[in-house]
Amino acid sequence: MPEKQSKLEQKITKAELNLSVVMQSQQKSKQNNLNLKNPLITASGTCGNGQELANFYDINQLGAFTTKGITVKAQSGNQTPRIAETSAGIINSIGLENPGVENFILEVLPETKEYTLPILANISGYSEQDFEVLAEKLEGREELAGIEVNLSCPNIKGGGMIFGTEPEKVYQITKKVREIYSGYIIVKLTPNITDITTTALAAEAAGADAVAMINTLSAMKIDIEAQKPLLANTFGGLSGPAVRPIAVKMVYQTFKKIDIPILGLGGVKNGSDVIEFMLAGATAVGIGTINMTDPAAGPRIIKEVEEYMLKHQIKDLSSIIGAAH
Repeated sequence: MPEKQSKLEQKITKAELNLSVVMQSQQKSKQNNLNLKNPLITASGTCGNGQELANFYDINQLGAFTTKGITVKAQSGNQTPRIAETSAGIINSIGLENPGVENFILEVLPETKEYTLPILANISGYSEQDFEVLAEKLEGREELAGIEVNLSCPNIKGGGMIFGTEPEKVYQITKKVREIYSGYIIVKLTPNITDITTTALAAEAAGADAVAMINTLSAMKIDIEAQKPLLANTFGGLSGPAVRPIAVKMVYQTFKKIDIPILGLGGVKNGSDVIEFMLAGATAVGIGTINMTDPAAGPRIIKEVEEYMLKHQIKDLSSIIGAAH
């Protein structure tokens, strides 16, 4: 009987749980590390710039927040319809609708001062020069903890090929951004490639502090009544639960090939999905499409992660990163 009591006394309590994770920086100073109170980060474009979630919960409960993607000049986005539902997700072809970097700095960034969590700005461009301009504009902005470089856009000046499908382009753009921007840099990779580890390695070699994987999968939906593509832009990006197994596989493949942290993205809807990504090798995990169907998902998912930790008596969440290998 005394032995049983002793074991019970040794059980980890909720108060002892440590959900914090550190996304180490390649830069020498530890001040450049991205310190998160928990691994949850909003995926860009799924919940605006923070205010949209204000009526549902305090976003300061999250690990970090990523803004909607911004470009050099304002974009009105693609023609409608630009969102199509599927049985396990959505296909979107929004077209990077945003106010442009100047208006982002003047109107959006001031709103972030009320938040205490790290804010990341997602940047997108249609040429290498676009990424350089965006890096210059955001360099030194104290409101930001870092930037997420979206390399899933078409290279307009290079024939329309997606930047992120070519390791050489990933290296070139990341290197140029790194030369300009001194804060934390996450490079967001496209899954529409034979081997995503090649672009992850290129991003790391060029100075990225972390990689985010994966962005959406190229997809389409046909309106069988009209007998034509449902989306005005024909093709779009598939996100949601359907892509999660693919994303988990890519994180797993990449984990032992690179030394920088991975932000796992794709179809996360509950705490179990977060744990799965972390076991595969992700240090942090993004929540995206779920924000559209369950805007209050963030706090719920954090609670579910805590429940898993208590069930398996895991004191430090970071201890499970890559444990499935």
